[in-house]
Amino acid sequence: MKKFAIIVFATLLLQAEALAQHPKTVVPEVARALLLGEGMGLAKPAELNGFPGPRHVLELADSLHLSSDQTEGVQVVFDRMHEDAVALGHDVLELESDLDSLFAAGKVTEDEFRSRLGRIAELNARLRAVHLKAHLTTRELLSSHQVARYDELRGHTRSETGHEGHH
Repeated sequence: MKKFAIIVFATLLLQAEALAQHPKTVVPEVARALLLGEGMGLAKPAELNGFPGPRHVLELADSLHLSSDQTEGVQVVFDRMHEDAVALGHDVLELESDLDSLFAAGKVTEDEFRSRLGRIAELNARLRAVHLKAHLTTRELLSSHQVARYDELRGHTRSETGHEGHH
């Protein structure tokens, strides 16, 4: 857990300048989340259907009674996810800045903006896949009892139709 806190703190310090220079077309909260590798609800289908997220599993490690091997495994999943998400977040913001610059210059063509939109969409899909894969991998490290307890602690419940909900 200490390593997790150190990573988050270091990332905050390193990203402060980049956050101040985010593209004006991106909401500051979204720019911050992209720079910090945060989930932003991208893995909601996994989270609400019994596939725990590594960040929350680490936060709930004591309540879930994780073994040291499980904690270490989830930390590896989180670290990989975080590293990939931060890199992709930077790339998304760079392309958003390029798109903004094209329009600011007043000489943008439809082909140019469509090309950048396609690359932004591809990066966003890859970013979402990074988060979803982390949920998938995390579930493999937990017992069914731990997954059920996680859902309970996070407020996820089964409805009468069998679908997960969040309260």
